Amino acid sequence: MSGYWIRLHDPLALVAALVAPFLVALALVPFRSGLSATNEALIMVVVVVAVASLGTRAAGGLAALSAAAWFDFFLTRPYERFSIAGGDEIQTAVLLLLVGLIVSQLAVRTRRLEAVAVTDSAHLSSLQATVRLAEDGGSPEVVVEYVRRELVGLLGLRGCRFEYGTLMGQLPRLEHDGSVWLRRGRRITEYTEWPDGETELRAVGGGHYYGRFLLDPSPGRPLPPEEARLVAVALAAQAGAALDSADLPHQA
Repeated sequence: MSGYWIRLHDPLALVAALVAPFLVALALVPFRSGLSATNEALIMVVVVVAVASLGTRAAGGLAALSAAAWFDFFLTRPYERFSIAGGDEIQTAVLLLLVGLIVSQLAVRTRRLEAVAVTDSAHLSSLQATVRLAEDGGSPEVVVEYVRRELVGLLGLRGCRFEYGTLMGQLPRLEHDGSVWLRRGRRITEYTEWPDGETELRAVGGGHYYGRFLLDPSPGRPLPPEEARLVAVALAAQAGAALDSADLPHQA
């Protein structure tokens, strides 16, 4: 559902950037004789901020351009024409455009910083829950299963399974630094998007290898943000520590 909403969100924001300033400027027409150009411009800036807070930088910039155009058309003399007679009104229209562009960029940046803060909080919560599960005496199998489920959501995977024991085959690997590599002899390939097939994430505890999470992403999709990949590595390390504490068979 979230992916579907993201796909729809940007087109809706662009439509709002075009339509909202037009509708607000049109609504101000009956009151334009009683409002100063400054007050009208401030109202249009509010519209730009509202659109930018919900959309992208492109939507915010488009809303600023739309607001300046409809401010000119409906609220400056001569009315219903894309031309401005007075110097003060020209200055107000230009300032509206500049302020709208600047404020829209700030609004989008603020919204993205808030999203990053929420994401970081979710990552920290996931790590804390895993540590707490291990400290409360949860069996290694329970910890591994919890980490497996967390990896699916964290990395946007189609699926994930845990394989105990020996390493079989050469698979791309999510490394401890968050990068994804495939090593075949002297040939090393680094990926910026998920490779075809499964990608391994090893569970190591106390210097011993206990198994690996086999990640099943949608091939061809960009890798998730580096922060998410590093959290995934930390989760796998917690699973490895839980397995090590149970003194299970392992490999060096």
